[in-house]
Amino acid sequence: MGISILPIRRDLKFHLPADKVTDWHKTGMHVSQFFNTMSLFFPVGERFFIDAVRSYRDEVTDPELKKAVTAFIGQEAMHGREHEELNELLEAAGVPAMAQEKFVFKLLKTVEKVTPKIFPLAATVALEHLTAILADSLLRHPETTEGSDERFVALWNWHALEETEHKAVAFDVYTKVMGKSLSGYVIRTSALVLATGIFLAILYPYYIENVRRKGGLFNLKGWVTSFQYQWGRPGTLRHAIKPWLDWFKPGFHPWDHDNRHFLARMDEYLTVAEDNAMKHGKTNAA
Repeated sequence: MGISILPIRRDLKFHLPADKVTDWHKTGMHVSQFFNTMSLFFPVGERFFIDAVRSYRDEVTDPELKKAVTAFIGQEAMHGREHEELNELLEAAGVPAMAQEKFVFKLLKTVEKVTPKIFPLAATVALEHLTAILADSLLRHPETTEGSDERFVALWNWHALEETEHKAVAFDVYTKVMGKSLSGYVIRTSALVLATGIFLAILYPYYIENVRRKGGLFNLKGWVTSFQYQWGRPGTLRHAIKPWLDWFKPGFHPWDHDNRHFLARMDEYLTVAEDNAMKHGKTNAA
């Protein structure tokens, strides 16, 4: 593996426009709402990730991994804050974001209460893999969002880049705790299957409802365009299939998918965020 990336906590604000929140994508509402529905999972999901990793922080002795864990927690907190703002805009626009978010919150709290301590960490590692490969798909195929509202594009690309930057942190904590044991392999692979199934089982009903709320339920063209973006071209979900399967290789590590070259684009999205802040008379903290 031999790749060591130290994440950096960045305090950015994207000042998303409320009037475009359900129709910010260049193709229209259906693709916009697909991304928006994914956002509903992030604030509570990232708090879950933070708690799971923090619960094992005392077992981390490597100084570099300790620094990475601190940065991981900081990055996830920033992601949660910015997506919470997006979710509040969706709620104000007539999307039942708070009720949907509350259901995910209760589900994750149940996982914490009824499963062994290692399982929330295993679920975190699995969901971090899922977000990392979706982030890679977005970064590898910029046509997915090109031409859409620049503030939403900047938000999603910034999130994707930071998910890439810290994609191995929870995994390395898990490996420290479980070693390279058979039980560690079985738990982490089972966690990905369960987490992916539950995620999709919640995502699609929420997505359909959120499109319905904005009057697009019977818009066939909108649905075709959206599923093309997911599974055809650019194929955000289709491109994630092979890297999803790589998880089941016994010696797998997230940096086996070496896409660190994308991190060179971070300054581009920092600049967009700063420009947006200046336009709105505000400043981002470094």
